[in-house]
Amino acid sequence: MLDRFVPQTDFASYEQFQENFRIVVPERFNYGYDVVDAIAEQEPDRVALVWCDEAGGEASFTFGEMKRQADRAAAMFAELGIGRGDAVMLMLRRRYEYWFCLLALHKLGATAIPATHLLTAKDIVYRNNAADVKMIVAVNEARVTEAVDEAAPQSRALAHRVVVGGERDGWVGYDAQMAIEREFTRPVGDAAAASEDTMLLYFTSGTTGMPKMVRHDFTYPLGHILTAIWQGCEDGGLHLTVADTGWAKASWGKIYGQWVLGSAVFVYEYERFVPSEMLRMLQDYPITTFCAPPTVFRFLIKEDLNAWDLSSLHYVVTAGEPLNPEVFNRFLDATGLRIMEGFGQTETVVIVATWPWMQPRPGSMGLPSAGWEIDLLDDDGKRCEVGEEGQIVVHTTAGAPTGMFRGYHADEELTESVWHDGVYSTGDVAWRDEDGYYWFVGRADDVIKSSGYRIGPFEVESALMEHAAVLECAVTGEPDLDRGAIVKATVVLAAGYEPSHALATELQEHVKRVTAPYKYPRTIEFVTELPKTISGKIRRVEIRGDA
Repeated sequence: MLDRFVPQTDFASYEQFQENFRIVVPERFNYGYDVVDAIAEQEPDRVALVWCDEAGGEASFTFGEMKRQADRAAAMFAELGIGRGDAVMLMLRRRYEYWFCLLALHKLGATAIPATHLLTAKDIVYRNNAADVKMIVAVNEARVTEAVDEAAPQSRALAHRVVVGGERDGWVGYDAQMAIEREFTRPVGDAAAASEDTMLLYFTSGTTGMPKMVRHDFTYPLGHILTAIWQGCEDGGLHLTVADTGWAKASWGKIYGQWVLGSAVFVYEYERFVPSEMLRMLQDYPITTFCAPPTVFRFLIKEDLNAWDLSSLHYVVTAGEPLNPEVFNRFLDATGLRIMEGFGQTETVVIVATWPWMQPRPGSMGLPSAGWEIDLLDDDGKRCEVGEEGQIVVHTTAGAPTGMFRGYHADEELTESVWHDGVYSTGDVAWRDEDGYYWFVGRADDVIKSSGYRIGPFEVESALMEHAAVLECAVTGEPDLDRGAIVKATVVLAAGYEPSHALATELQEHVKRVTAPYKYPRTIEFVTELPKTISGKIRRVEIRGDA
């Protein structure tokens, strides 16, 4: 399957990868037919999805079964009037029905909008009207269905509500409808999706304003071949990415690139992250490759990793925010596995990474993806020198690479503000060393300007993480009349430590010893937990009080 889209995958070096890697994009590509159905025809018994939940439920689906379920869902959706260009929101957590529904929408040429089950009625109204959502498919949980019901009267285009896992008044019962035999006929002509049509819309929040609608076309899945290569996915493997389906990270690690490379995906449905239970998943199932945000690794290294059999696991990666070198070293010492970092956004696939044939430099994102012209520009738009901080950008004068978004839906002004004159600005700040490795500093909005210094939160957080008392931390700027801003550290303590003035002073002195003294946190606040998104990213904006 891979040879059809990527002529060469075996590289001896990063230089060879840059020179020879390319993605072949068919004229009218549809992942549902060209990948899933193609595998189902050639190898119907190949495992596609292995699923379990915290209650002990288990299920496994082959590609043959995946095709049958997707076709049945597509026939049902078509009967409800869903077709090319119609927007459908999926609020299904990590239930395996998500995969059936997503593939069904791809086949119909509809626009899928993955959404978290934590949305309020107000959130749902905004999304429904901004994207003209015609149908919502939601899990049968009161907090979800009640929010949808409350939003429905204010949602101008919403025609159908479909509930998965039971029945509900006013809703179409997915389970009952899927039990009905229907023939699915592949759309043709104008009813069939074109490659440039909108396949996915992701709502993603920034530090200000309402969530942006990131638009990806039908070629987007092919861009994630790069993501799966970075993740170390292999033919016959089983890959686990820790992500809820409501977030773009699920597209990164739970379907597209993994299946093209021949790896099945593992899905663990849970309500609350428990480190020991995650380790049990890695032990009890033959998971070969693992991707998780740094937050997960920070908790895993606090466990007794030697108590678990992780022998099937041989490749691990992280993305979402920078990895503290202390976490890298602790995990390596305990498992012998190096955590390989990567960087990208909801708007892209992986665009900078530590690739399988590279030696990782703890704390560095790595080198640019093949086919992506990545650079650092200063505030005047000039290319940054070695060691100079600047914003990460993508040059697109020669064309947007496969996997890059096609703009913000219905907002040309917002698109133009970040992508103009052949340059897309990510809003993330980094610096580059003499070998071209990129080192993350922070979001442009997160960089602290104090007494003329620019201080990246990550470097202070990494210094704090080296202290045994620190389980987690977040560094932000706090307004100060004299300095403009001072560094503040919000700290979650490890077991056995209690907040005190003496410990705060000890942490301040520790930072002064391991990094430049001017970066030390002048304010330290001890908390029991940090605010995070459902995908595990620390919400510094909430700590700053900007949310």
